[in-house]
Amino acid sequence: MTYEYQLRALPEQVYNEDAIKRYLAKEKGLDERTINVVRILKKSIDARQRNVYVNLQVRAYVNEYPQEDAFQRTEYPYVGDKQQVVVVGEGPAGLFAALRLIELGYRPIVIERGKDVHERKKDIALISREQRVNPESNYCFGEGGAGAFSDGKLYTRSKKRGNVDKILNVFCQHGASASILYEAHPHIGTDKLPRVIENMRNTIIKSGGEVHFQTKMTSLLLEAKADGAHTVVGITAVDLRDSAELTFKGPVILATGHSARDVYRYLSNAKIKIEPKGIAVGVRLEHPAELIDRIQYHNKSGKGKYLPTAEYSYVTQVDGCGVYSFCMCPGGFVIPSATGAEQIVTNGMSPANRNTKWSNSGMVVQMDSAPNAKEDNPLSVMEFQEELERQTWIQGNHRQTAPAQRMADFVNNRLSYDLPKSSYAPGLVSSPLHFWMPDFIVKRLQEAFKVFGKKHHGFLTNEAVLIASETRTSSPVRILRDRETLMHVEIGGLFPCGEGAGYAGGIVSAGIDGERCADMCAEYLKSSN
Repeated sequence: MTYEYQLRALPEQVYNEDAIKRYLAKEKGLDERTINVVRILKKSIDARQRNVYVNLQVRAYVNEYPQEDAFQRTEYPYVGDKQQVVVVGEGPAGLFAALRLIELGYRPIVIERGKDVHERKKDIALISREQRVNPESNYCFGEGGAGAFSDGKLYTRSKKRGNVDKILNVFCQHGASASILYEAHPHIGTDKLPRVIENMRNTIIKSGGEVHFQTKMTSLLLEAKADGAHTVVGITAVDLRDSAELTFKGPVILATGHSARDVYRYLSNAKIKIEPKGIAVGVRLEHPAELIDRIQYHNKSGKGKYLPTAEYSYVTQVDGCGVYSFCMCPGGFVIPSATGAEQIVTNGMSPANRNTKWSNSGMVVQMDSAPNAKEDNPLSVMEFQEELERQTWIQGNHRQTAPAQRMADFVNNRLSYDLPKSSYAPGLVSSPLHFWMPDFIVKRLQEAFKVFGKKHHGFLTNEAVLIASETRTSSPVRILRDRETLMHVEIGGLFPCGEGAGYAGGIVSAGIDGERCADMCAEYLKSSN
């Protein structure tokens, strides 16, 4: 027999499967010896009051064993002899678009400018060791996209856009822990996600698709129609290893990620419709993890033995603009995410066990347009990003050493004469962020920190450090597409996709958009034949 129960218990009562069995036996009158398996269906932590509780929905298998996997499998047929579709970018949007195309009976040809996850690690290491950024292989470019080495957080609010459960199950099928199916804020971990991504790539290849690394799109191949319209029939690309020019034919799912500025410039120069999109900018804020644990769990002892490293999500309004925490990384690292020379960009990540000494979050101010932007410039927000990243690099002594300031010093307009130890591997340099960062960011962050400090005693502290600058929260450009067909508004067969096109904001939402674009591409091909 199987039984489902809703449980609300103390963390020490339900910290693993054996503990849950004991709790069920006591609370529900079951014989513990007959409970063969307990499968968690939903899990969340309620830390709103001084006593922290764990809420669980569980399925207990009594005198029997489950006959099915904890996740649902997707079948991927062989499509090596089927009609092909070009997918530009192998981040989450491109990966899920490619896998969905295989499901639908089409052959994906995936083009990725960066390297595979294993080779990519070597270039990422050089950023800290040699202060050198490879413009084609870094924390943003390469197999898996910006999310591969930036945590693997899978929480999304985009539940109305598509099937979130399908995305999570595909991750499980390729090696992710089944815990992502029931955690309130699922998370794979930057140490686990690369293997999952590699398995997804192997599924594409095994099914007859292709994946081309170090191959960068240079232009779209357009075919003019009699009525003056244009249709995309493929792309041209360059093999970055030997500069060979390549051509790939087929409709195009364009999933290049939010940092492919060369693609945005190409689209703008080619008069392919794009528009500026609002972003959020600010800093990475890093606290000692123990301090955040004490604040969030209302306990001087912190998380104790049975609770995970604490998360937070803060938001307020200052002078009509949203100021909020972004991509919070408990027990994580602050990482250098520049994609080119003369840039400093910060981001965060956490390993699966979230066990470092630090917790960090982006603290950002929403901006709907760039200051002093010209109305006819679709790259205005991107150019603002670039200038702020360049100024940050200058303040960082023309290296990847990031300018930083203690939190209370920043709020009080004081230079920090020393800085706390930090997870940011390239190193920090004390800098008056309050003086040189844009005033509309500084003033709003200062006021927001005061608000957060009042609501959460101990949060506003000089034990915390601000690390500049957080600029890549989302794409600064939207590539215009039809709401129903998801095709570009002017070019048939071109499907702008995911975060880079301005239609997603994280791994899961990008994966959902990738699947939707694949579905619409299949409909387009059916109507064209």
